[in-house]
Amino acid sequence: MTIEQSTPTAMPGYAATTRLDDVRATDYRHLDQTGQVYLDYTGSGVAAQAQVRAHYDRLLAGLHSNPHSENPSSEASGATVDSARRAVLDFFRADPSEYAVVFTPNASGACRLVGEAYDFGPTTPFALTWDNHNSVNGIREYARAAHAPVRYVPLAGPELRVAESDLGGVLTAGQHGLPGRRGGRGLFAYPAQSNFSGVQHPLSWVELAHRHGYDVLLDAAAFAPTNRLDLSVVRPEFVCLSWYKLFGYPTGVGALLARRDALARLRRPWFSGGTIRAVSVQGDWHQPMDDESAFEDGTPNFLSIPDVEFGVHWLDSIGVDLAHTRVGLLTEWLLARLTTLRHRTGEPLAQVYGPVTGEGRGGTVTFNVRHPDGTLVDERLVSREARAAGFLLRTGCFCNPGAAEVAFGIDRDSLRGHLLARVDTIDKYLDALRLPTGGAVRVSFGLMSNASDAQHFLAFVESTYLDRAATGGAPLPPRLRC
Repeated sequence: MTIEQSTPTAMPGYAATTRLDDVRATDYRHLDQTGQVYLDYTGSGVAAQAQVRAHYDRLLAGLHSNPHSENPSSEASGATVDSARRAVLDFFRADPSEYAVVFTPNASGACRLVGEAYDFGPTTPFALTWDNHNSVNGIREYARAAHAPVRYVPLAGPELRVAESDLGGVLTAGQHGLPGRRGGRGLFAYPAQSNFSGVQHPLSWVELAHRHGYDVLLDAAAFAPTNRLDLSVVRPEFVCLSWYKLFGYPTGVGALLARRDALARLRRPWFSGGTIRAVSVQGDWHQPMDDESAFEDGTPNFLSIPDVEFGVHWLDSIGVDLAHTRVGLLTEWLLARLTTLRHRTGEPLAQVYGPVTGEGRGGTVTFNVRHPDGTLVDERLVSREARAAGFLLRTGCFCNPGAAEVAFGIDRDSLRGHLLARVDTIDKYLDALRLPTGGAVRVSFGLMSNASDAQHFLAFVESTYLDRAATGGAPLPPRLRC
């Protein structure tokens, strides 16, 4: 990085993103009113004032009632839900004849729908990369209950990427029948962007998996907020999303975007209100719905689903591509500065997990701070001191144990050790593995991030930890979760 690029605003291309600063000054004033710096966009987006006003105005404009009834207010609620489905398909450029939108509580709920209803079996495996979120890892329990093989694709190298040769090996393992046969061959799941390292895996893997006969579950929760996902070009069977990650509001609503042919092959292990056309207690039979509503248990969140339509239009009006450019520049700038900072001893100040440049990655930067002697600063201390300084970030393993295990050098032999059978807390687990830290620090940029956010955080890290030797200090709290 040149002297001229010592600030993010001096980077080529940054000036073209200043419209985002205008939007922040008008509809996101709450970001700058408390003196805090928000750096957890991978955890959640931030809601705009326009979104909240639109929700308020809509609720007071008329009656809204359960769309499963048959009256004018019910029909109006049903119409707004259907309108939101169309808006979601338009946003992702998905053909309505090919894709359906199933509204879920969140991305985890979308993953569960696929896992519980997919036709796993001894010849229908579940393949997934090591760096999946736990909401995807949990599908393996459904697969194992059906005696299906579970095959993980490992991460390779310090950038925590997947070698395509390793992926190919997993997809061809135990292959039966004709390659390229769609439906029933197996399910392959991977994140378009890792919520741990920020690595963006190739979307071309969707077609690669198809050539080996696999259906694909694409986790787009961390990818979609600042990257364009075009389902007219990339055509996975299933895509899981949480809307609050894209634009902060509403929470409690996610989506499963599913190809209609793949949705028709799912077989749910139960039924509920709203998912059936008819049911008999004495006759012991039921007739499920034949569209996406068969997967929406109970009454849909008809008061919040319309906010999804407003949200995708809002994000479109700002520009996903514009946000992508801004986030890429901020990420590249922060990585360049973090990786060049050195203690007087010559030891690096930060150890970054994942790519150390802006190439092939998103706006998630995960790292540990180091003492001058090279030992790691406990991430709980960084969390406490960052909070006191007004920085809103996240520490831990971020519900992504596979990426964390590789980043922290945990191998399979350690995990099979007899000591792990007796641990009942995360701290005892770390002691058993002789690990120096239980997690990392995660900073993530998003739609409304600006140069000041990045600069203030770098200044905090530099002024707080550069050349600061390890001290006893106050006791740190126990780790409640990974």
